[in-house]
Order: sequence, then structure tokens, then C-alpha cells
Amino acid sequence: MAVITFSDRQDLAIEQILPIYKSNQWSSASKPHLLLQALLNSHSLITAWDREQLVGVGNAISDGFLIVYYPHLLVHVEYQRQGIGREIMKLLQQRYQGFHMQILVADAKAVHFYQKCGFVKAGNTESMWIYDGNDH
Repeated sequence: MAVITFSDRQDLAIEQILPIYKSNQWSSASKPHLLLQALLNSHSLITAWDREQLVGVGNAISDGFLIVYYPHLLVHVEYQRQGIGREIMKLLQQRYQGFHMQILVADAKAVHFYQKCGFVKAGNTESMWIYDGNDH
């Protein structure tokens, strides 16, 4: 079993990020330069490392006071089910503890995971988007 370390460092390269997004079949992998800029310009970015290999990433977009949105939380498929995603989410949530709203959009496969992290369905709300992808 690998020894995973977590960091908020932002010295990432496209070549490190793409394997995670491709292994999870996320369409943002088809826009690598935009993906890298999006991650680097996040309010918060937490990464998981197996030595020098990036194996997980999670980010947050926030106004810094009331609301935080968690758009990406991915772990390379070869490293899933080891608690890496849960630890990334825990580190992100620690930073935004006490915020009025912590929000995310969960794919059906991830709903149970996020429930274990303390998230609940947001009343009678419906997710809505204008989406330039093909993975849903």
C-alpha cells in the first residue's frame, strides 16, 4: 500500500494532472491548458501524492466568506478506495468550516461518497447547467 501525502502546493504540470482526469473519463481532460489554469486559479487546491506521482486532486471556488463550491474531486482509478478522496474533502472542508453554504454537484455514482462526507440533498433544488462536455 502506498504512503500518500497531501499538499496545497500549486506547482502542477499538465502531464501530472491528465492521467487522473483521463482515468476517470472527465471531459475536461480534452481541454488540458484550461483545466490546469482552472485548478491553479482555484480558491483552494489540495493534491494527493504517491511520492512524485499525483494521484488525487480536489479544488474549491469561493467568495472567501459565505459560500464555497467544490467542482472537482478526483482520485486516479488505481488509487481509489484507499481513503484519498475522503482525506482531500476533509482538508477542504476544514478550510471552509463554518461557511453558510458548502455546495457541490454529485454524479449518481458519487452521491453515497458525499453523503459520508456530510452532504445532503439540497431541499427541492435541481442541478442546472450549460455544459460543454459529453461525459453525462
